[in-house]
Amino acid sequence: MATTNSRTRKADAAASYQCTECGTQYAKWVGRCGECQTWGSVEERGAAKSAPKTVASMPAQKARPISEVAVDDAAAVPTGVGELDRVLGGGLVPGAVVLLAGEPGIGKSTLLLSAAASYAASGARTLVVTGEESAAQVRLRADRVRALSPNLFLAAETDLGSVLGQIEAVEPRLVIVDSVQTVASAAVDGTPGGVTQVREVAAALIRDAKERNMACVLVGHVTKDGSIAGPRILEHLVDVVLQFEGDRASSLRLIRAVKNRYGASDEIGCFEMHDAGIRGLSDPSGLFLSRRPVPVPGTCVTVTLEGRRPLVAEVQALVTQSSAPTPRRASSGLDTNRVAMILAVLQQRGGIGGLSSSEIYSATVGGVRLTEPAADLALLLALASATVNEPVGEGVVAIGEVGLAGEVRPVTGVRRRLSEAARLGFKTALVPPDPDGKRYGGNPGGLSIVEVGDVRAALHAVATGSRR
Repeated sequence: MATTNSRTRKADAAASYQCTECGTQYAKWVGRCGECQTWGSVEERGAAKSAPKTVASMPAQKARPISEVAVDDAAAVPTGVGELDRVLGGGLVPGAVVLLAGEPGIGKSTLLLSAAASYAASGARTLVVTGEESAAQVRLRADRVRALSPNLFLAAETDLGSVLGQIEAVEPRLVIVDSVQTVASAAVDGTPGGVTQVREVAAALIRDAKERNMACVLVGHVTKDGSIAGPRILEHLVDVVLQFEGDRASSLRLIRAVKNRYGASDEIGCFEMHDAGIRGLSDPSGLFLSRRPVPVPGTCVTVTLEGRRPLVAEVQALVTQSSAPTPRRASSGLDTNRVAMILAVLQQRGGIGGLSSSEIYSATVGGVRLTEPAADLALLLALASATVNEPVGEGVVAIGEVGLAGEVRPVTGVRRRLSEAARLGFKTALVPPDPDGKRYGGNPGGLSIVEVGDVRAALHAVATGSRR
């Protein structure tokens, strides 16, 4: 009996379990992964094998001084889609691997098909590999968005070996795989889209892209919470990670650079979906503003910075009395924790009461998501305006971070924000005090600058301006 128990323990210790979400391995089964905190994702993967010892070998190319490495090979090639090139940092770098993720039906395939056609129109061979649709379905979409070119090749494949064979036959400068979760390798176990398969497929495509010095774009799925599906190592292996966002009820689409080894990682690209496909918006500020003849209580405009691009956006708030023991608080396009903090500051430091027994709703216009603290002052003024039922005033923008002590803190890029506000015709800007004492270089475009040091000064400035 003792011998049998010993063998059982040894077999259990040798068994290998792996999380299907993040790829973390365990010696025994657990109900919840300790790395990604997912329940029921740990499955048995068989006995762990000892890795063979790696010996030193002669490198294919000897190391060189960094000053002798040519930088021309890393020059970006424009795709022909301006907003996509903005997010990529100028275009696609030869040998770069880009991961584009987004919700189903948001327009990833349409955008990449248009980019592939523009790229192929410049004379560079481009290969689109589709694993989710047939070639005829992609051709119908190409006719609709006018994405046809003699240098654009199309293949419907789900086997990794066939995909690599197509790349070898076409010899493209750009390959698009839609999507990486649908391609499987016969050399490893697991179903398509699993951790093992995604890791193997991505590694093979990345290796081929580096060896051939061709750009590669991988389309990825997302989970229910909006994060990229598959092992997190996939995001570390690729050079660029892009997130495609948007509301299906709105025509606006946004691309955010989550990671970029060749450019800024905080850039944003704006697109608009229409019947003929998707087109870039070089000046999207007007989409985030509501046009009305007279000012309305509960609204305030701010200027947010997405990378190097200033965007004028409107924040709206609605405060109404409630008889419920726990009044409802809801927000759209804003961080709920940030909204709760601004409410507490407004009540404690701004002297506006009655918020604890009110239902409060806050949102942005046009589906834009405001995450930077520079929108705090506009949110605070919108909430105060909705509470007292008095408009902020016409032609007013508010820029600044609000602290727990009620102070209005400086933010980056104030001059660029003010120039954008002046370009769109705003007359007054509420900003934090300039740390340099120069009032941000004067009044660009005739914009009247009002420096406010705390929330009470901001509320007083708005109340004074609304009485004029």
